[in-house]
Parts: sequence; structure tokens; C-alpha cells
Amino acid sequence: MQFVLIIHDVADYGAWKGVFDDAASIRREAGEISYQVLCDETDPNKVVHFSHWRSLDEARAFFESERLVEIRRQAGVAAPEFLYLHQRDSGVLS
Repeated sequence: MQFVLIIHDVADYGAWKGVFDDAASIRREAGEISYQVLCDETDPNKVVHFSHWRSLDEARAFFESERLVEIRRQAGVAAPEFLYLHQRDSGVLS
């Protein structure tokens, strides 16, 4: 399984979330399967977007596209950090 972890600061979480939600269909078309949005415990404008993708090549092409650079600018994203990840293990602790 392939995942992308993005950590970035946003100018305003509510504004960013609106743009993020509006981009759901283009994320799905690009290969995103599921996602989680988290925020820093003490800073609600430090956002973590963790998502499952069909392939890392599709994810990388999407996130590095001119279209996404512009969407991030419109959403007030500052200095995103991208990690493209392959799952090695998983489990549930009872």
C-alpha cells in the first residue's frame, strides 16, 4: 500500500479546508483512495494530510503538478513537506 504524508502550515484552517474539500473529485481522479486530516495539538493551522494512493507515481505527479501548486497557493499553504511512503507493516493492538 502507498501513502503520502504532507505536513504544512496554512494561513487559515477553515479557508484551507474549503479548498481541500472542493478538490475531492480531482484528488479521487488522480488516485487518492482515502485520507485523514489532522492538526497539531497546539497549532490548528499546522495541518497533516495523510492519504492512501493507488500508486506513488500518481501521487507525485498530482502533487507536483502546476494545478496543485496553484491550488496550494490559493489555499494559503506555506512550505509543504511531502513524504511518499510504502507500507511495511500494520496491526491492531487489543
